[in-house]
Amino acid sequence: MDRRLRFVVRLAASVGLSILACAANGQEEREIETDRDSFTPALSTVDKGLLMVESSYSFVDNRNAKETHSFPELLLRFGATENFELRFGTNYEIGGESSTTSGSGGFEFEPGGSANGLEEEAKVLYGFKLLLQEQDGWRPQSNVTVMGQTPTAGESTATQLVTSATMGWEFSDGWELASALRYATGSLEEDDFNIWAPSVVLKIPLGERTKVHAEYFGLFSDGQENATAKSYFSPGVHYLLTPDLEVGVRTGWGFNQQSANFFSNVGFGWQF
Repeated sequence: MDRRLRFVVRLAASVGLSILACAANGQEEREIETDRDSFTPALSTVDKGLLMVESSYSFVDNRNAKETHSFPELLLRFGATENFELRFGTNYEIGGESSTTSGSGGFEFEPGGSANGLEEEAKVLYGFKLLLQEQDGWRPQSNVTVMGQTPTAGESTATQLVTSATMGWEFSDGWELASALRYATGSLEEDDFNIWAPSVVLKIPLGERTKVHAEYFGLFSDGQENATAKSYFSPGVHYLLTPDLEVGVRTGWGFNQQSANFFSNVGFGWQF
């Protein structure tokens, strides 16, 4: 009887440890989803207690100005609660125009640029992202992001507000469809105006570690003396080195004369 009892106890302990191990592995295996993947922000927020680091480099071939280089496009995202994250970042740009293609939560909007010389600008970004609701059937998952960005070097001194509302669905086969609408304040010399930036992205998994996407996004001024409109088509590919470490590449082409000819972005995301 004692031998049988010891066997039952050992079996129960083994099953219990297996369940705990599976649960722990399930938490560890949750895949990272960065905001830098696309211009459209990710549908998810960072898990409570985790820190996500995103960084990338962008090259922009401007149509009517010198090329732009943007780095490190650093964004730190900390999960304060299950549906609320704090965000802080920084970036440096040099080129004929400010970059308008970043997917990391902030962007500049200075049409025209400097065709005769290079301009430099550094800035810090800060804000939060809030998950509003999770997907339930055809009810989409949605979130809102609020960011401020303040120049720390360069000619511009105005703090800019950038907000975005994102919604979308993840389907049973792993496909994901999401759309967003960003709003930002803008200024150019004495001209203050609004900026609206709609976007839609389709993400498709290729195996367990690779995803590709196709995206449209645009930027349109409202209340500006000389109205500006920029539209882009952008494909991308992202690869999971581990469930917590991702690398990816985005490219894009402008549709009209006010858009850049071409841009390319390469970067990574890491959560721990």
